[in-house]
Amino acid sequence: MQQIINLLIGILVLLLGFPLGSYLAKITREELSSGQKWFKLIIILSLVGGFVGLIIKDDVLMFSLFFIAIVTIQSLKR
Repeated sequence: MQQIINLLIGILVLLLGFPLGSYLAKITREELSSGQKWFKLIIILSLVGGFVGLIIKDDVLMFSLFFIAIVTIQSLKR
């Protein structure tokens, strides 16, 4: 039961990354244009690290890195 609650909280936090990324894109337009290559590198490293966390079953690592990837992807979309 505890694992299900932890999983649901993690998914909720991941879903909060979408509006947060949109908000950050709105308030930091000039940084996004000058640092696009670095944002793409952050996305790749976060996704790879998130999948590593999934493989080694480290929920905190997995959810943290997927959250960073989601926020960064949303920021670059805007």
